[in-house]
Amino acid sequence: MSTTRRGMIGALAASGASLGVAAIAAPAVLDVATVKKDTDFACLYHCDFGEPQRFSAMLQSMNNHFSAYDFDTFKLKLVMVVHSVGIKFFLDDLKGTPWEKETIDPDIYKRFAGLTKYGVEAYLCQITYTRLNIDPAKTRSDEFLKFVPSGVATVAELQAKGFAYLKVG
Repeated sequence: MSTTRRGMIGALAASGASLGVAAIAAPAVLDVATVKKDTDFACLYHCDFGEPQRFSAMLQSMNNHFSAYDFDTFKLKLVMVVHSVGIKFFLDDLKGTPWEKETIDPDIYKRFAGLTKYGVEAYLCQITYTRLNIDPAKTRSDEFLKFVPSGVATVAELQAKGFAYLKVG
């Protein structure tokens, strides 16, 4: 039996070994292999930036995207793949992060959460948490947030499954 690096990272994350005890409330780890393009149109929005205005523009684009299909979730599936500084929009607490002196308008996250009634999920990069030494337990615990081993690998895998790629800004 061979063990892949991806499988090992996923197993560690799923077991909680790399996340620590406090991570119990953190989002679940998503097996990207199980994600399917099960609608006529599927798109991933790529967020690796930290400018609130740009993030707000991305949320508006996602809303506009749904409005083009009359908010028909059987026709359209949107996900956001998040890594690098983009994860700050999904943290409950910025203390101890590179962004601890910033204040993020809570309405930005509320706008994202509003899109989840149409099935939107955010896939958050575990490599980013490790490299920036951010406790995953700082992440909001909403069920529409999922950890993935690598944000950029998730972008490529979803594209290979037929998800279109969009980046705002």
